[in-house]
Amino acid sequence: MKITNIDVKTVPISSPIRNAYIDFSKMTASAIAITTDVIKDGKPVVGYGFNSNGRYAPTSLLKERFIPRLMEADPKDIVNEAGTNFDPHKIHAIVMANEKPGGHGERTVAVGVLDMAIWDAVAKIEGKPLYRLLAEEYGNGEVDEKVYVYAAGGYYYPEKGLTELQDEMKRYLALGYRDVKMKVGGASLKEDMQRIEAVLDILPKGSGLMVDANGRFDLKYAIEFGENIKDYELIWYEEAGDPLDYYLQAELSKRYPHAIATGENIFSLQDATNLIRYGGLNPEKDFLQFDCALSYGLVEYLRILEMLKEFGWSSRRCIPHGGHQMSLNIAAGLALHGNESYPGVFEPFGGFADNYAVEDGYVKMPEIPGIGFEAKSDLYELLLTIG
Repeated sequence: MKITNIDVKTVPISSPIRNAYIDFSKMTASAIAITTDVIKDGKPVVGYGFNSNGRYAPTSLLKERFIPRLMEADPKDIVNEAGTNFDPHKIHAIVMANEKPGGHGERTVAVGVLDMAIWDAVAKIEGKPLYRLLAEEYGNGEVDEKVYVYAAGGYYYPEKGLTELQDEMKRYLALGYRDVKMKVGGASLKEDMQRIEAVLDILPKGSGLMVDANGRFDLKYAIEFGENIKDYELIWYEEAGDPLDYYLQAELSKRYPHAIATGENIFSLQDATNLIRYGGLNPEKDFLQFDCALSYGLVEYLRILEMLKEFGWSSRRCIPHGGHQMSLNIAAGLALHGNESYPGVFEPFGGFADNYAVEDGYVKMPEIPGIGFEAKSDLYELLLTIG
């Protein structure tokens, strides 16, 4: 059993949208295809992967460091003890050989891309959806047959006013989403309050709103903003300040009375541990948004979940960033709170399987071996062009 070829390419996910920190007009992603010598249905098993939005394509890192290490490894060193499948943990150790700890940088994204494709191949070889494999190997054997998802949007577009913002959120509700999220921090405090109130005005009973500042605020403004929104009783207040400013997070947590969410830009076990140790977060009400596709992959994510358990956190407080099928599989298989979704944004990587509509804020899982990319036609069409 061996890997016969690895191809990678850079693809655009450009969009005119912006959040409080960046615009996405020149955003790219890496897409990868790992071909194996395992034959299923008369064809070699191929695992696919890509990186989440918000970080640029790490294609050069993959080509120069991580793919060569994997291809140079002895085939017997990358399979499980029974020799029946590839071992993602062994592969992770091989691709991370000769890498110093700390200073994680963009390598977390590159390894996450590679890791996703390995898990896709592993589940396909087992003939199981990844979420079922995860539940059997790392969970309690039970899966969430449907997963809570919320619609992330509310970006700043050119010439986008309050009416257009309301119309956007109405579209998400019409698609079956119950809860929605919008961006803040890219306008004045007065304008952001008007935007929040405009969305709240159109939300029906039973629907809720999250706000996301994308790390824009300093401590003083983060607290001021929290004071202005606390009476809205939002589902959460997300990433007010720099993701590694644990002091800011801890001070905000003392003053803001409702749920806080953060973690999408925490890319390693050690940084996640420091967030839990020093960020002042409450395991009874706050949410963690680690995205395995940006943070060394599922192998590292499993380590993070073990760490959280040691600190008294339930996996149900985790709701990954990214809005893609990999995180959806993890949510279903490892009993997470749910998953983010970007309706109509960051296509074709965002979104889930075709013909699986969101109903009352939940989406069902397809019975397809692997991560399920083959059930998302526009994405699968792109993945087939790799190489």
